[in-house]
Amino acid sequence: MTETDFSAPDVDVVVVGAGFAGLYALHKLRDTMNLSVRVFEAGTDVGGTWYWNRYPGARCDIESIHYSYSFDEELQQEWRWSEKFAGQPEILRYLEHVADRFDLRRGITFDTRVIGVHWDDENSMWTVHTDDGRSVRSRYFISGAGNLSVPKTPEFGGIENFRGEVLLTGNWPHEGVDFAGKRVAVIGAGASGIQAIPLIAEEAAELIVFQRTPNFATPLGNGPLDPEVETEAKQNYRSLRDAARNHFLGVPFDQVQPSALAVDAQERRRVFDERWNAGGFRLFIDSFQDILFDKKANDTIAEYIRERIRERVQDPAKADKLAPEGYAYGTKRPPLETNYYEAYNRESVHIVDVKDTPIDEITATGVRVGERTYEVDTVVLATGFDAMTGPLLAMDIRGRGGQTLAEKWAHGPRTYLGIMIHGFPNLFTITGPQSPSVLYNMPLAIEDHVDFATDAIDYLRAHDLDVIEPTAQAETDWLHLTNEIAGQTLLPQTNSWYMGANIPGKPRACMVYLGGAPTYRQTCAEVVAGGYTGFDTTSSRAVVATAVS
Repeated sequence: MTETDFSAPDVDVVVVGAGFAGLYALHKLRDTMNLSVRVFEAGTDVGGTWYWNRYPGARCDIESIHYSYSFDEELQQEWRWSEKFAGQPEILRYLEHVADRFDLRRGITFDTRVIGVHWDDENSMWTVHTDDGRSVRSRYFISGAGNLSVPKTPEFGGIENFRGEVLLTGNWPHEGVDFAGKRVAVIGAGASGIQAIPLIAEEAAELIVFQRTPNFATPLGNGPLDPEVETEAKQNYRSLRDAARNHFLGVPFDQVQPSALAVDAQERRRVFDERWNAGGFRLFIDSFQDILFDKKANDTIAEYIRERIRERVQDPAKADKLAPEGYAYGTKRPPLETNYYEAYNRESVHIVDVKDTPIDEITATGVRVGERTYEVDTVVLATGFDAMTGPLLAMDIRGRGGQTLAEKWAHGPRTYLGIMIHGFPNLFTITGPQSPSVLYNMPLAIEDHVDFATDAIDYLRAHDLDVIEPTAQAETDWLHLTNEIAGQTLLPQTNSWYMGANIPGKPRACMVYLGGAPTYRQTCAEVVAGGYTGFDTTSSRAVVATAVS
């Protein structure tokens, strides 16, 4: 047997996903590193989450000038955003433009889902299986499958029996939906539901919202993007991006004060009002530093938001159902809204609390809760996602010795830096569990992770190495650090998808690194500067030579 027979992959790298992560990874690997790459995408075109999530009101919650790629200066300068917070159609057009500009589609296999990713110990490569029966061998595997791409399975049954239309926010019909004259049920009042409900309410004859837990939703503050603001941003994009990367959330806010408890009630109210009126995440991340760490400080902002909700909802009974109680603000990702609370002022919009009396089933004609069936024509499932780990587990990833990732993560995710996993060599999880990911501006977080992965591959090639894998100790240390930081915050006290608590039977564990993007970026830089501290790097050539001899 020849050495080529043993060690030659079909391509250097397989990438999953054609959203922000997959497109940048393909460009970096193919166009700047001259590697062979195969990208698999389940959709019919590029866009990732912005391809699938076409529901009414789907919109970014990071300002457009920040929610974009920074890797190419000409791209930054030529693209023009129309809104302060871009909607799904515009973000999709942006990603389509990126694909066109860098001729990326020719490197992507569309309408193809990855159903198996299996490590070959003997030859030190991955075999990637797809749902059309094909398999591809690669030295490296990069997952750009996203953190919120596997819908949660509803906890109630009977959907197949419903005679009307069933819609899923995370897989919305491309041709759109007409709600005029229809009785509509929206199940779920998380971020997607909060965006969709006001627009559905404008069309539907009747809208019933089934809510388990009310959210601390605050104003988005959207509008046309001021051309002067965009021009100034483009003139200063380098410093703007630097400032963003050195901020906890990945946006250049700079007005945060140390403590909500260190100022008097009047000053606290002034700050809250100012940030509320500014919109976006300014109330959450640019008001007071201690609201995620100190329950008393959090109580001040939680009560403020409840007060503002009651100001906007005319019916006190509805307002009581919509005002969150029992958990701290910010311990669920804070949804941003436009006219959400005003939608409940319509006589045609109703809210049903299903926390104490859950939905029993979907019947042929509606939604049954206890002894009552709510008759509807259309059911919209806005029930959320199996976040962070779900997209990875869905691919049947198997590492050394055939160990499945599901077995490895039976008690919660274990990673090193949120991007690699002991026992799963040459596998990179872009914005994976235990990285800043969803608490960071995603395009910048994605660029950071893709750069880390591609730099590691470049390092291996430059040093005549083939395999990189975190040590078990480094992984354990990172797990302990992630949990230690989380334990200093209020997040673990709340049942949220941050903690995996939205999925029955899912191990309860903190899914995100809460030390902030700047600290995380510094840690990664130190790892690289130390010659990939915490990683084992080896050559498979010795294995091949032994086998040949």
